[in-house]
Amino acid sequence: MENIPNPISIQNFTTENGALYRTLPLSFIIAGQPLHSAPIVLVNHALTGNAQVTGENGWWNDLIGEGKTIDTAVYTILAFDIPGNGSNSFLIENYLDFTARDIARIFIEGVKALNIEKLYAIIGGSVGGGIAWEILALAPNITEHLIPIASDWKSTDWLIANCFLQEQILNNSSKPIEDARIHAMLCYRSPESFKEKFQRTINQDLLIFNIESWLAHHGKKLQQRFQLASYKLMNQLLKTIDITRNSESFENLLSQSNASIHIVGINSDLFFTAKENVETYEELKKFKDNVFYSEIDSVHGHDAFLIEYKQLDHLLADIFKAETIKK
Repeated sequence: MENIPNPISIQNFTTENGALYRTLPLSFIIAGQPLHSAPIVLVNHALTGNAQVTGENGWWNDLIGEGKTIDTAVYTILAFDIPGNGSNSFLIENYLDFTARDIARIFIEGVKALNIEKLYAIIGGSVGGGIAWEILALAPNITEHLIPIASDWKSTDWLIANCFLQEQILNNSSKPIEDARIHAMLCYRSPESFKEKFQRTINQDLLIFNIESWLAHHGKKLQQRFQLASYKLMNQLLKTIDITRNSESFENLLSQSNASIHIVGINSDLFFTAKENVETYEELKKFKDNVFYSEIDSVHGHDAFLIEYKQLDHLLADIFKAETIKK
């Protein structure tokens, strides 16, 4: 099986906020080796992403594929669509019903429905990494490796503030998706990235700055492929990452897991800062030996996890090439 969407039906799911959903469709894609024939890598998508992680329309093709860092000749790739992300006809209008932990619970149910006893790795960037943290906190023995990239186990005040502004735009703007995307791009990139790319140049056709035409283009492009309900939901998930909310302490939760944790930060990330990632690493080292920190060096900010493939390949090689050598 490769890149074929398959539905799982999650029955009678009650969210942490007490909302009951009689049926939740959980679509997923399996790529690479057939299920149960090879080590399984669960890939969690980011805010505007989906389960199409590899193949013709794969958004992480530079990282996942035959001969790539996560080699589809060696691994089974599993990716779920977050219910309501707009990849199918199912939408969630009451976005406040859900938190990142609810999605982690749904993904765990999906893993069980596929009769998977243990994953080789869970990897995800941004909100996908946050959901990965939530999965490990709920199911400490579900995976051998956890690889959160450009992410953390909690949303900081700065991140929550930006999500709040996104929510205000999405609820109040006359062009909600376009305007929210324009603001979001200021969080996904860095001042240095914009300077390197645009150098205060002018778009001679429109007689505006090139940075303005570029931002407007990204806003219109997302509006054409993303739905308002999906954007509201995904923003809500990003805002609610916190493995300790209404739960045990950070140490109590993660000391229960034998999984190796490989934190990958980005030195210019304005969303999930490298400083926060290092603090998480230092806290984990107090009670856990198999935890590692590495950092992408880039001017491009949060989006560097989608741009700096060569660096990411180098940082992840030991995790995924070891399995290649064993085979």
